[in-house]
Amino acid sequence: MHSLETGTLVEELAGEAGLGEAAIVVLPLDPGSQLFAGGVARRSERAIYPASTIKVPIAAVLAAFWESGRLARRDPVVVSPANVTANDCESPLLAGYQTSLEELGRLMLTRSDNVATNVLIDVLGRDVISRMSQSWGLRATAVRRKLSGGDPLIDDSEADGRNAHSAADSARLYAMIGYGVHWAEPWLTETLLDQQWNDKLSRGLLAGDRFAHKTGDTSEVSHDGGIVFTPQGTRFVVVVHTELPSSPENDERFGAFMSSLRPLLD
Repeated sequence: MHSLETGTLVEELAGEAGLGEAAIVVLPLDPGSQLFAGGVARRSERAIYPASTIKVPIAAVLAAFWESGRLARRDPVVVSPANVTANDCESPLLAGYQTSLEELGRLMLTRSDNVATNVLIDVLGRDVISRMSQSWGLRATAVRRKLSGGDPLIDDSEADGRNAHSAADSARLYAMIGYGVHWAEPWLTETLLDQQWNDKLSRGLLAGDRFAHKTGDTSEVSHDGGIVFTPQGTRFVVVVHTELPSSPENDERFGAFMSSLRPLLD
């Protein structure tokens, strides 16, 4: 099927699921895909606030620092009171808690821990994260402020605008992780596979599928994206960024989209 036809198909599936003007990418990582050969992108460059999906490029830079020897997994870090904010589930990262870079990275990805994210922004440097991401081709990715779990927003004197990470950049990053570029060690995939928030695209997966992914939620946006591993051994990147508010009803829309899309990926 021609890419124009598959693009129309994705448009129809998104419309039927009620995803509105969602930014969507579907990209096969292995040869042999007939339907989505070359990938399909729908409004993927739109500048939608990334919410917690920004945590994936932060984790990738952390892994790159480990790979280069600039930092080590067990390097100790003490949580500063300035980085403490609310989370969707209780965080062990209280002020004064001594942790390691690996624990911070794991909590950031699997539990979407905002405190871990803020500590890592300090350790790595927001400008460094942005420059490294852009050097990998993630042109619309930048870390400009720390994350807040609610109001009032965290006091961030170095904030310089809103964070950015488009659906297109998210798909590019997951493709790099899937293809195993030199810094994309197994830790990234294994940790994303341990994701604890599985109430969006995961709803539409088939038995035996695995999904290395990250969600993002605020009162204004709802996102999900990652690498689908099928029992047949094929892999697909699926990314959906929306300007729908985070809610159980909208989570179901993600699941409906994946339910319609997933049989077409085999």
